Amino acid sequence: MQITLPRIGTVAAWRQQVRRLAAAGIDPAAVIWSVGETAPDLFAAAPPRPAAPTRLMLSREAVEGIEMALMHSDPERFSRAHALVLRLSRRELRWGDRSDPALRRLLDQQKAVGREIHKMHGFVRFREVTPPGANRRAFAAWFEPEHPILEAAAPFFARRFGDMDWLIATPTLTASCEDGEMRITETEARQPPPEDAAEELWRVYFAAIFNPARLMVRAMKSHMPQKYWKNLPEADLIPGLIRAAETRVRAMHDPGTALPATLPGPRLRRKAPAGRS
Repeated sequence: MQITLPRIGTVAAWRQQVRRLAAAGIDPAAVIWSVGETAPDLFAAAPPRPAAPTRLMLSREAVEGIEMALMHSDPERFSRAHALVLRLSRRELRWGDRSDPALRRLLDQQKAVGREIHKMHGFVRFREVTPPGANRRAFAAWFEPEHPILEAAAPFFARRFGDMDWLIATPTLTASCEDGEMRITETEARQPPPEDAAEELWRVYFAAIFNPARLMVRAMKSHMPQKYWKNLPEADLIPGLIRAAETRVRAMHDPGTALPATLPGPRLRRKAPAGRS
C-alpha cells in the first residue's frame, strides 16, 4: 500500500498513520511512503494481508529521537522508523542499541538533524523588508537546509524575534510570523530577498572578530560548512582573510613587517570631529 504524507506536518501525519497500520497488523515491508504529491505506484495496488496487531509502547526518549530522525532527507526514513517502532514495542530491540544496524542509522540521522537545526539557528541572515509607513519592522531570510527541518527550527525565531514580523523561506517550506503569530506554508518565491544595509554590517563584524593568529581552516569549515557560504554575506571575505592571515600574524610579532596593500574586508569611515571637514 502507498501512503503519501503532507509536506507540512509530515511527522505528525506519519505518527497517525503508523498507529493505524500497527492496529491493523500491516507489515512495514508492505508500505511505500512518500511526501507531497506523487504518482501512484504500480506495485501498491493490492492491499497487504494483515497480521496480528501491535500495541505501540515506546519511551519518551525513543519517541523524541525517532521524530527528530524523521526530519532527515533520507527517503527510507519512514519505512525504517515504522519497522523500528514495531520492534521496540514488541521488546525485540532496546532503544539506544547501536549494535543494530537500522537503529544505529536512525540514531546517526537524529544527530545529523540536531546539528542542522543548530546551524540554521546560527546561519540565518535576515534582511529588512519593512514597507513604507509600517508600524512594525519586517525582515526576510532565505536558508537552504540539507534536511527538512524548518518546522522544528522555526519556533526558536518566534521566541527570539516576537517583537517584529519575519519570514524564513527554504526551497520547500516557509515560516512566517506576523503580529506574534507563526505559520508554515509551502514556498512560492524560491529566491533570496534583496540585499540591505545589514549585509555590510555582517561583513564589518566578521572582519573585526577574525583572529588570524588563531586561524584553523579545517575547524572553521567544520563550524561554518561551505554549503552555507553562498547565503552568508560575510563569507565572501573568508578566502582573502585566509590568504592574508600569515602576513598579519608576522606583523603582530614584528611591527616592521609590511601588511598587504589592501586587507580583505570592509572598512568603516571614521566620523570627522566637529569643526573639521
